[in-house]
Amino acid sequence: MQPARTRFMTLIHPFRDAAPWDCDGDKLREECGIFGVIGTRDAAPTAALGLHALQHRGQEAVGITSFDGHEFYSRRGIGHVAANFSTAAALAELPGTMAAGHVRYSTTGGSGLRNVQPLFADLASGGFAIAHNGNISNAMHLKHELVQKGAIFQSTSDTEVIIHLVATSRYPTLLDRFIDALRLVEGAYSLICMTPQGMIGCRDPLGIRPLVMGRIGDAVVFASETVALDVVGADFVREVEPGELIEVDLAGGVRSHRPFGSPAPRPCIFEHVYFSRPDSLMAGRSVYEARKAIGRELAREALADADIVIPVPDSGVPAALGYAQESGIPFELGIIRSHYVGRTFIQPSDGARNADVKRKHNANRALVAGKRIVLIDDSIVRGTTSLKIVEMMRDAGAAEVHFRVASPPTEHSCFYGVDTPERSKLLAARMDVQAMADFIAADSLAFVSIDGLYRAVGGTARNAACPQFCDACFSGDYPTRLTDLTERDNPEQPSLPVGKVA
Repeated sequence: MQPARTRFMTLIHPFRDAAPWDCDGDKLREECGIFGVIGTRDAAPTAALGLHALQHRGQEAVGITSFDGHEFYSRRGIGHVAANFSTAAALAELPGTMAAGHVRYSTTGGSGLRNVQPLFADLASGGFAIAHNGNISNAMHLKHELVQKGAIFQSTSDTEVIIHLVATSRYPTLLDRFIDALRLVEGAYSLICMTPQGMIGCRDPLGIRPLVMGRIGDAVVFASETVALDVVGADFVREVEPGELIEVDLAGGVRSHRPFGSPAPRPCIFEHVYFSRPDSLMAGRSVYEARKAIGRELAREALADADIVIPVPDSGVPAALGYAQESGIPFELGIIRSHYVGRTFIQPSDGARNADVKRKHNANRALVAGKRIVLIDDSIVRGTTSLKIVEMMRDAGAAEVHFRVASPPTEHSCFYGVDTPERSKLLAARMDVQAMADFIAADSLAFVSIDGLYRAVGGTARNAACPQFCDACFSGDYPTRLTDLTERDNPEQPSLPVGKVA
Protein backbone atom coordinates (compact mmCIF):
# COMPACT_ATOMS: atom_id res chain seq x y z
CA MET A 1 0.00 0.00 0.00
CA GLN A 2 1.35 3.39 -1.00
CA PRO A 3 1.48 6.09 1.67
CA ALA A 4 -1.30 8.64 1.49
CA ARG A 5 -0.45 11.92 -0.18
CA THR A 6 0.39 14.50 2.48
CA ARG A 7 0.06 18.09 1.34
CA PHE A 8 0.08 19.94 4.66
CA MET A 9 -1.78 23.22 4.48
CA THR A 10 -1.28 25.69 7.32
CA LEU A 11 -3.96 28.34 7.50
CA ILE A 12 -2.77 31.06 9.83
CA HIS A 13 -5.15 33.09 11.94
CA PRO A 14 -4.97 36.79 11.00
CA PHE A 15 -4.11 37.86 14.56
CA ARG A 16 -0.82 35.93 14.60
CA ASP A 17 1.09 39.04 15.64
CA ALA A 18 -1.14 39.85 18.59
CA ALA A 19 0.55 40.45 21.93
CA PRO A 20 1.36 37.25 23.81
CA TRP A 21 -1.05 36.11 26.51
CA ASP A 22 0.35 36.16 29.99
CA CYS A 23 -0.51 36.85 33.60
CA ASP A 24 1.48 37.51 36.74
CA GLY A 25 2.17 33.83 37.31
CA ASP A 26 0.12 33.53 40.48
CA LYS A 27 -1.96 30.54 39.37
CA LEU A 28 -0.78 27.09 38.42
CA ARG A 29 -1.84 26.37 34.85
CA GLU A 30 -2.23 23.10 33.03
CA GLU A 31 -0.16 23.42 29.87
CA CYS A 32 -2.70 22.09 27.36
CA GLY A 33 -5.63 19.91 26.42
CA ILE A 34 -6.00 17.45 23.56
CA PHE A 35 -8.92 15.97 21.64
CA GLY A 36 -9.16 13.49 18.76
CA VAL A 37 -11.92 11.76 16.83
CA ILE A 38 -11.85 9.11 14.10
CA GLY A 39 -14.71 7.63 12.12
CA THR A 40 -17.19 10.50 11.84
CA ARG A 41 -18.16 12.63 8.87
CA ASP A 42 -17.92 15.83 10.96
CA ALA A 43 -14.49 15.20 12.47
CA ALA A 44 -13.19 18.80 12.49
CA PRO A 45 -16.40 20.38 13.88
CA THR A 46 -16.49 17.67 16.55
CA ALA A 47 -12.85 18.38 17.44
CA ALA A 48 -13.56 22.11 17.67
CA LEU A 49 -16.50 21.49 20.00
CA GLY A 50 -14.41 19.14 22.15
CA LEU A 51 -11.60 21.68 22.36
CA HIS A 52 -14.08 24.35 23.42
CA ALA A 53 -14.92 22.16 26.43
CA LEU A 54 -11.18 21.95 27.20
CA GLN A 55 -10.52 25.68 26.77
CA HIS A 56 -9.70 26.05 30.48
CA ARG A 57 -6.61 23.87 29.91
CA GLY A 58 -5.05 26.29 27.42
CA GLN A 59 -6.07 29.73 26.25
CA GLU A 60 -3.03 30.94 24.36
CA ALA A 61 -3.36 29.08 21.08
CA VAL A 62 -5.33 26.35 19.33
CA GLY A 63 -4.86 24.05 16.36
CA ILE A 64 -6.75 21.30 14.51
CA THR A 65 -5.39 18.86 11.94
CA SER A 66 -7.68 16.66 9.83
CA PHE A 67 -7.26 13.82 7.31
CA ASP A 68 -9.58 13.03 4.40
CA GLY A 69 -8.02 9.74 3.33
CA HIS A 70 -5.55 11.43 1.00
CA GLU A 71 -4.24 14.63 2.54
CA PHE A 72 -3.68 16.24 5.92
CA TYR A 73 -4.99 19.76 6.55
CA SER A 74 -4.23 22.08 9.42
CA ARG A 75 -5.46 25.36 10.83
CA ARG A 76 -3.70 27.02 13.76
CA GLY A 77 -4.16 30.34 15.51
CA ILE A 78 -3.41 32.47 18.53
CA GLY A 79 -6.23 32.85 21.02
CA HIS A 80 -9.37 30.91 21.88
CA VAL A 81 -11.17 28.15 20.01
CA ALA A 82 -14.13 30.40 19.21
CA ALA A 83 -11.86 33.02 17.65
CA ASN A 84 -10.40 30.49 15.22
CA PHE A 85 -13.02 27.79 14.59
CA SER A 86 -16.42 29.44 15.00
CA THR A 87 -17.38 29.67 11.32
CA ALA A 88 -18.45 27.08 8.80
CA ALA A 89 -15.86 28.47 6.38
CA ALA A 90 -13.00 27.85 8.83
CA LEU A 91 -14.12 24.28 9.51
CA ALA A 92 -14.68 23.60 5.80
CA GLU A 93 -10.92 23.98 5.35
CA LEU A 94 -10.50 20.83 7.50
CA PRO A 95 -12.24 17.99 5.63
CA GLY A 96 -12.12 14.34 6.57
CA THR A 97 -13.34 11.68 8.97
CA MET A 98 -10.38 12.00 11.36
CA ALA A 99 -9.21 15.07 13.26
CA ALA A 100 -7.11 15.95 16.29
CA GLY A 101 -6.81 19.23 18.12
CA HIS A 102 -4.87 20.98 20.85
CA VAL A 103 -5.29 24.01 23.13
CA ARG A 104 -2.21 25.29 24.86
CA TYR A 105 -0.42 27.62 27.16
CA SER A 106 3.29 27.92 26.51
CA THR A 107 5.93 26.71 28.93
CA THR A 108 8.51 24.54 27.18
CA GLY A 109 9.35 26.14 23.83
CA GLY A 110 7.57 29.43 24.39
CA SER A 111 4.78 31.04 22.39
CA GLY A 112 4.47 31.50 18.65
CA LEU A 113 2.65 29.77 15.82
CA ARG A 114 5.50 27.40 15.03
CA ASN A 115 4.87 25.74 18.41
CA VAL A 116 1.09 25.48 18.04
CA GLN A 117 0.00 21.87 17.81
CA PRO A 118 -0.77 19.39 16.39
CA LEU A 119 2.72 19.30 14.93
CA PHE A 120 3.05 17.62 11.55
CA ALA A 121 5.78 15.95 9.50
CA ASP A 122 5.99 13.94 6.28
CA LEU A 123 7.74 10.71 7.19
CA ALA A 124 8.79 7.88 4.88
CA SER A 125 5.53 6.09 5.75
CA GLY A 126 3.38 9.16 5.16
CA GLY A 127 2.04 12.04 7.21
CA PHE A 128 2.38 12.07 10.99
CA ALA A 129 0.56 14.57 13.22
CA ILE A 130 0.90 14.68 17.01
CA ALA A 131 -0.85 16.55 19.84
CA HIS A 132 0.82 16.38 23.25
CA ASN A 133 -0.26 17.20 26.79
CA GLY A 134 2.66 17.07 29.22
CA ASN A 135 6.36 17.77 29.22
CA ILE A 136 9.38 15.73 28.16
CA SER A 137 11.94 16.17 30.92
CA ASN A 138 14.90 15.01 28.78
CA ALA A 139 13.88 16.86 25.61
CA MET A 140 16.97 19.09 25.48
CA HIS A 141 19.27 16.12 26.00
CA LEU A 142 17.59 14.21 23.16
CA LYS A 143 17.46 17.28 20.92
CA HIS A 144 21.20 17.81 21.32
CA GLU A 145 21.84 14.21 20.27
CA LEU A 146 19.48 14.49 17.30
CA VAL A 147 20.98 17.76 16.09
CA GLN A 148 24.44 16.20 16.28
CA LYS A 149 23.16 13.52 13.91
CA GLY A 150 21.83 16.10 11.44
CA ALA A 151 18.23 16.65 12.56
CA ILE A 152 16.74 20.05 11.73
CA PHE A 153 14.06 21.31 14.13
CA GLN A 154 11.23 23.57 12.92
CA SER A 155 9.88 24.48 16.37
CA THR A 156 11.17 24.94 19.91
CA SER A 157 8.54 22.58 21.35
CA ASP A 158 9.65 19.46 23.22
CA THR A 159 6.98 17.56 21.28
CA GLU A 160 8.98 17.77 18.05
CA VAL A 161 11.63 15.54 19.64
CA ILE A 162 9.14 12.65 19.45
CA ILE A 163 8.65 13.21 15.72
CA HIS A 164 12.41 13.07 15.08
CA LEU A 165 12.78 9.94 17.18
CA VAL A 166 10.01 8.25 15.19
CA ALA A 167 11.59 9.37 11.91
CA THR A 168 15.03 8.01 12.79
CA SER A 169 13.96 4.72 14.39
CA ARG A 170 15.00 1.64 12.42
CA TYR A 171 12.02 -0.53 13.34
CA PRO A 172 9.96 -1.74 10.36
CA THR A 173 6.44 -0.55 11.27
CA LEU A 174 5.27 2.90 12.30
CA LEU A 175 3.77 1.55 15.52
CA ASP A 176 7.09 -0.08 16.48
CA ARG A 177 8.97 3.12 15.61
CA PHE A 178 6.56 5.10 17.75
CA ILE A 179 7.02 2.74 20.70
CA ASP A 180 10.79 2.85 20.18
CA ALA A 181 10.67 6.66 20.35
CA LEU A 182 8.61 6.65 23.54
CA ARG A 183 11.07 4.32 25.24
CA LEU A 184 13.68 7.08 24.94
CA VAL A 185 11.66 9.92 26.43
CA GLU A 186 11.27 10.78 30.11
CA GLY A 187 8.57 12.78 31.81
CA ALA A 188 4.86 13.05 31.20
CA TYR A 189 2.78 12.71 28.09
CA SER A 190 -0.68 12.03 26.83
CA LEU A 191 -0.56 11.88 23.04
CA ILE A 192 -2.97 11.75 20.15
CA CYS A 193 -1.26 10.86 16.87
CA MET A 194 -2.66 10.67 13.34
CA THR A 195 -1.21 8.68 10.44
CA PRO A 196 -2.64 7.66 7.03
CA GLN A 197 -3.64 4.39 8.69
CA GLY A 198 -5.54 5.85 11.66
CA MET A 199 -5.19 7.33 15.15
CA ILE A 200 -3.21 6.40 18.27
CA GLY A 201 -4.02 7.60 21.79
CA CYS A 202 -1.51 6.90 24.56
CA ARG A 203 -0.32 7.85 28.06
CA ASP A 204 3.09 7.73 29.67
CA PRO A 205 3.87 4.62 31.78
CA LEU A 206 3.01 6.42 35.04
CA GLY A 207 -0.16 8.02 33.69
CA ILE A 208 0.87 11.45 34.96
CA ARG A 209 -1.27 13.29 32.41
CA PRO A 210 -4.90 12.24 31.81
CA LEU A 211 -6.54 10.79 28.69
CA VAL A 212 -9.97 9.19 28.27
CA MET A 213 -11.69 7.27 25.48
CA GLY A 214 -15.29 7.50 24.31
CA ARG A 215 -17.57 6.67 21.40
CA ILE A 216 -20.09 8.52 19.23
CA GLY A 217 -21.78 5.62 17.50
CA ASP A 218 -18.98 3.85 15.62
CA ALA A 219 -16.57 6.80 15.97
CA VAL A 220 -13.83 6.69 18.61
CA VAL A 221 -12.98 9.79 20.62
CA PHE A 222 -9.95 10.63 22.81
CA ALA A 223 -9.90 13.62 25.17
CA SER A 224 -8.03 15.04 28.15
CA GLU A 225 -11.23 15.09 30.23
CA THR A 226 -14.64 13.43 30.26
CA VAL A 227 -16.37 16.82 30.02
CA ALA A 228 -15.26 17.01 26.38
CA LEU A 229 -17.00 13.68 25.72
CA ASP A 230 -20.17 15.04 27.32
CA VAL A 231 -20.14 18.16 25.17
CA VAL A 232 -19.75 16.31 21.85
CA GLY A 233 -22.35 13.69 22.81
CA ALA A 234 -19.92 10.80 23.21
CA ASP A 235 -20.37 7.94 25.64
CA PHE A 236 -17.51 7.46 28.09
CA VAL A 237 -15.83 4.08 27.53
CA ARG A 238 -12.85 4.15 29.90
CA GLU A 239 -9.61 5.89 30.74
CA VAL A 240 -6.61 5.12 28.60
CA GLU A 241 -4.49 3.15 31.04
CA PRO A 242 -1.01 4.34 32.08
CA GLY A 243 1.49 3.06 29.52
CA GLU A 244 -1.24 1.97 27.10
CA LEU A 245 -1.37 2.73 23.38
CA ILE A 246 -4.78 2.40 21.73
CA GLU A 247 -4.59 2.07 17.95
CA VAL A 248 -7.73 2.82 15.91
CA ASP A 249 -7.67 2.18 12.16
CA LEU A 250 -9.74 3.97 9.54
CA ALA A 251 -12.12 0.99 9.37
CA GLY A 252 -12.90 1.31 13.08
CA GLY A 253 -10.77 -1.52 14.38
CA VAL A 254 -9.40 -0.93 17.91
CA ARG A 255 -6.28 -2.59 19.31
CA SER A 256 -4.63 -2.06 22.70
CA HIS A 257 -0.86 -2.31 23.22
CA ARG A 258 1.00 -2.25 26.55
CA PRO A 259 4.70 -2.15 25.73
CA PHE A 260 6.00 -0.60 28.97
CA GLY A 261 5.15 -3.18 31.61
CA SER A 262 3.03 -2.26 34.62
CA PRO A 263 4.77 0.28 36.89
CA ALA A 264 2.71 1.72 39.74
CA PRO A 265 0.74 4.65 38.29
CA ARG A 266 1.30 8.21 39.52
CA PRO A 267 -1.42 10.45 38.01
CA CYS A 268 -1.16 14.18 38.74
CA ILE A 269 -3.04 14.94 41.97
CA PHE A 270 -3.51 18.60 41.01
CA GLU A 271 -6.04 17.54 38.38
CA HIS A 272 -8.39 16.91 41.33
CA VAL A 273 -7.49 20.17 43.06
CA TYR A 274 -7.66 22.67 40.22
CA PHE A 275 -6.91 21.73 36.59
CA SER A 276 -9.89 19.62 35.59
CA ARG A 277 -13.36 21.07 35.19
CA PRO A 278 -15.57 20.20 38.17
CA ASP A 279 -18.05 18.44 35.86
CA SER A 280 -15.39 15.95 34.74
CA LEU A 281 -14.69 12.51 36.18
CA MET A 282 -11.20 11.47 37.27
CA ALA A 283 -10.54 7.81 38.08
CA GLY A 284 -14.30 7.27 38.08
CA ARG A 285 -14.98 9.99 40.64
CA SER A 286 -16.61 13.39 40.27
CA VAL A 287 -14.01 16.15 40.42
CA TYR A 288 -16.62 18.37 42.06
CA GLU A 289 -17.23 15.86 44.84
CA ALA A 290 -13.47 15.38 45.34
CA ARG A 291 -13.04 19.13 45.82
CA LYS A 292 -15.87 19.26 48.34
CA ALA A 293 -14.18 16.38 50.17
CA ILE A 294 -10.94 18.37 50.26
CA GLY A 295 -12.85 21.23 51.87
CA ARG A 296 -14.25 18.88 54.50
CA GLU A 297 -10.74 17.61 55.29
CA LEU A 298 -9.54 21.19 55.55
CA ALA A 299 -12.28 22.01 58.05
CA ARG A 300 -11.36 19.01 60.20
CA GLU A 301 -7.69 19.95 60.17
CA ALA A 302 -7.86 23.75 60.36
CA LEU A 303 -11.16 24.97 61.74
CA ALA A 304 -11.40 28.73 62.14
CA ASP A 305 -13.62 30.61 64.58
CA ALA A 306 -15.50 32.68 62.03
CA ASP A 307 -18.92 33.93 60.92
CA ILE A 308 -18.95 33.06 57.22
CA VAL A 309 -17.03 30.96 54.66
CA ILE A 310 -16.20 32.74 51.40
CA PRO A 311 -14.70 31.08 48.30
CA VAL A 312 -12.18 32.81 46.05
CA PRO A 313 -14.09 32.33 42.80
CA ASP A 314 -14.40 30.23 40.86
CA SER A 315 -11.94 27.47 41.72
CA GLY A 316 -12.41 27.80 45.50
CA VAL A 317 -16.19 27.24 45.43
CA PRO A 318 -16.47 23.42 45.83
CA ALA A 319 -13.86 23.29 48.61
CA ALA A 320 -15.59 26.19 50.39
CA LEU A 321 -18.91 24.33 50.21
CA GLY A 322 -17.27 21.29 51.79
CA TYR A 323 -15.62 23.42 54.48
CA ALA A 324 -18.93 25.11 55.30
CA GLN A 325 -20.85 21.82 55.45
CA GLU A 326 -18.28 20.20 57.73
CA SER A 327 -17.78 23.21 60.00
CA GLY A 328 -21.39 24.43 60.18
CA ILE A 329 -20.22 27.96 59.30
CA PRO A 330 -22.52 29.53 56.65
CA PHE A 331 -21.30 29.64 53.04
CA GLU A 332 -21.64 33.03 51.38
CA LEU A 333 -20.54 34.62 48.11
CA GLY A 334 -18.47 37.41 49.60
CA ILE A 335 -16.46 37.94 46.42
CA ILE A 336 -18.17 38.51 43.09
CA ARG A 337 -16.19 37.67 39.99
CA SER A 338 -16.67 39.43 36.66
CA HIS A 339 -16.96 36.88 33.85
CA TYR A 340 -16.38 39.54 31.22
CA VAL A 341 -12.68 40.10 31.92
CA GLY A 342 -10.31 38.19 29.67
CA ARG A 343 -6.96 36.79 30.68
CA THR A 344 -4.53 39.46 31.79
CA PHE A 345 -1.91 40.74 29.35
CA ILE A 346 1.64 41.34 30.51
CA GLN A 347 1.48 44.37 32.77
CA PRO A 348 4.22 46.98 33.16
CA SER A 349 3.82 47.58 36.87
CA ASP A 350 2.48 46.20 40.14
CA GLY A 351 -0.16 48.93 40.09
CA ALA A 352 -1.54 47.66 36.80
CA ARG A 353 -1.54 44.08 38.11
CA ASN A 354 -3.40 45.21 41.22
CA ALA A 355 -6.00 46.91 39.06
CA ASP A 356 -6.51 43.63 37.21
CA VAL A 357 -7.31 41.82 40.45
CA LYS A 358 -9.97 44.45 41.18
CA ARG A 359 -11.39 44.19 37.67
CA LYS A 360 -11.82 40.43 38.09
CA HIS A 361 -12.99 40.31 41.73
CA ASN A 362 -15.02 42.67 43.87
CA ALA A 363 -15.95 42.35 47.54
CA ASN A 364 -19.61 41.97 48.46
CA ARG A 365 -19.25 44.78 50.97
CA ALA A 366 -22.68 44.56 52.57
CA LEU A 367 -22.05 40.91 53.41
CA VAL A 368 -18.40 41.17 54.49
CA ALA A 369 -18.44 44.28 56.69
CA GLY A 370 -17.93 43.47 60.37
CA LYS A 371 -17.64 39.72 59.79
CA ARG A 372 -14.95 37.23 60.72
CA ILE A 373 -14.41 35.45 57.43
CA VAL A 374 -12.73 32.28 56.18
CA LEU A 375 -11.39 32.64 52.64
CA ILE A 376 -10.99 29.36 50.72
CA ASP A 377 -8.72 29.13 47.66
CA ASP A 378 -7.26 26.19 45.76
CA SER A 379 -3.57 27.15 46.08
CA ILE A 380 -1.02 29.85 46.83
CA VAL A 381 1.77 30.18 44.28
CA ARG A 382 3.59 33.52 44.47
CA GLY A 383 1.14 34.92 46.99
CA THR A 384 0.51 38.19 45.17
CA THR A 385 -3.12 37.48 44.33
CA SER A 386 -3.82 36.16 47.83
CA LEU A 387 -2.41 39.38 49.29
CA LYS A 388 -4.72 41.49 47.12
CA ILE A 389 -7.78 39.39 47.98
CA VAL A 390 -7.07 39.75 51.71
CA GLU A 391 -6.59 43.50 51.28
CA MET A 392 -9.90 43.65 49.42
CA MET A 393 -11.65 41.95 52.34
CA ARG A 394 -10.03 44.36 54.82
CA ASP A 395 -11.08 47.34 52.71
CA ALA A 396 -14.64 45.97 52.67
CA GLY A 397 -14.65 46.03 56.49
CA ALA A 398 -13.92 42.40 57.40
CA ALA A 399 -13.16 42.10 61.13
CA GLU A 400 -10.86 39.09 60.67
CA VAL A 401 -9.58 37.26 57.61
CA HIS A 402 -8.59 33.59 57.96
CA PHE A 403 -7.13 32.07 54.81
CA ARG A 404 -7.50 28.34 54.11
CA VAL A 405 -5.98 26.53 51.13
CA ALA A 406 -7.38 23.36 49.53
CA SER A 407 -3.94 21.96 48.70
CA PRO A 408 -0.64 21.57 50.58
CA PRO A 409 2.01 24.29 50.22
CA THR A 410 3.39 24.40 46.66
CA GLU A 411 7.10 24.21 47.45
CA HIS A 412 8.50 22.73 44.22
CA SER A 413 8.29 23.40 40.50
CA CYS A 414 6.52 20.99 38.15
CA PHE A 415 8.42 19.50 35.20
CA TYR A 416 5.53 17.46 33.82
CA GLY A 417 3.42 19.95 31.89
CA VAL A 418 2.24 22.44 34.51
CA ASP A 419 3.29 26.05 34.19
CA THR A 420 4.87 26.83 37.57
CA PRO A 421 7.36 29.57 38.39
CA GLU A 422 10.92 28.62 39.22
CA ARG A 423 11.24 27.45 42.79
CA SER A 424 12.81 30.66 44.08
CA LYS A 425 9.54 32.46 43.22
CA LEU A 426 7.24 30.03 45.01
CA LEU A 427 6.14 31.59 48.30
CA ALA A 428 6.10 28.27 50.17
CA ALA A 429 9.66 27.51 49.10
CA ARG A 430 10.87 30.72 50.74
CA MET A 431 8.71 30.98 53.87
CA ASP A 432 7.10 28.88 56.57
CA VAL A 433 3.32 29.06 57.05
CA GLN A 434 3.42 31.87 59.63
CA ALA A 435 5.67 33.99 57.42
CA MET A 436 3.32 33.35 54.51
CA ALA A 437 0.38 34.46 56.66
CA ASP A 438 2.24 37.67 57.49
CA PHE A 439 3.07 38.19 53.80
CA ILE A 440 -0.57 37.98 52.67
CA ALA A 441 -1.69 39.92 55.80
CA ALA A 442 -4.10 37.21 56.99
CA ASP A 443 -5.03 36.67 60.65
CA SER A 444 -4.28 32.98 60.14
CA LEU A 445 -3.30 30.67 57.30
CA ALA A 446 -3.55 26.91 56.95
CA PHE A 447 -3.23 24.34 54.16
CA VAL A 448 -4.80 20.91 53.89
CA SER A 449 -2.21 18.26 54.74
CA ILE A 450 -0.93 15.96 52.04
CA ASP A 451 -2.49 13.02 53.90
CA GLY A 452 -5.79 14.91 54.05
CA LEU A 453 -5.60 15.58 50.33
CA TYR A 454 -4.94 11.89 49.61
CA ARG A 455 -7.87 10.88 51.80
CA ALA A 456 -10.14 13.30 49.95
CA VAL A 457 -9.24 12.15 46.44
CA GLY A 458 -8.08 8.58 46.97
CA GLY A 459 -9.48 7.29 50.23
CA THR A 460 -6.22 6.58 52.09
CA ALA A 461 -3.33 8.58 53.53
CA ARG A 462 -0.20 8.97 51.41
CA ASN A 463 2.11 5.96 51.33
CA ALA A 464 5.59 7.50 51.15
CA ALA A 465 7.08 4.26 49.83
CA CYS A 466 4.58 4.07 46.96
CA PRO A 467 2.49 7.23 46.50
CA GLN A 468 -0.77 6.88 44.56
CA PHE A 469 -0.26 10.19 42.76
CA CYS A 470 2.38 12.51 41.39
CA ASP A 471 2.57 15.14 44.14
CA ALA A 472 6.04 16.47 43.39
CA CYS A 473 4.89 20.10 43.53
CA PHE A 474 4.12 19.51 47.22
CA SER A 475 6.61 16.84 48.26
CA GLY A 476 9.55 17.26 45.89
CA ASP A 477 9.26 13.51 45.18
CA TYR A 478 9.61 13.40 41.40
CA PRO A 479 8.58 10.04 39.88
CA THR A 480 10.88 10.21 36.84
CA ARG A 481 14.39 11.36 36.05
CA LEU A 482 14.82 15.07 35.35
CA THR A 483 17.70 14.81 32.92
CA ASP A 484 17.53 18.30 31.46
CA LEU A 485 17.35 19.94 34.89
CA THR A 486 20.23 17.84 36.20
CA GLU A 487 22.43 18.55 33.17
CA ARG A 488 21.65 22.25 33.35
CA ASP A 489 22.53 22.53 37.04
CA ASN A 490 25.35 19.94 37.06
CA PRO A 491 26.84 19.85 33.55
CA GLU A 492 29.75 17.64 34.62
CA GLN A 493 27.61 15.04 36.43
CA PRO A 494 25.39 12.22 35.12
CA SER A 495 21.62 12.35 35.61
CA LEU A 496 20.36 11.77 39.14
CA PRO A 497 18.05 8.84 39.84
CA VAL A 498 14.34 9.23 40.41
CA GLY A 499 13.42 10.82 43.74
CA LYS A 500 13.83 14.01 45.69
CA VAL A 501 15.23 17.11 44.02
CA ALA A 502 16.50 19.91 46.20
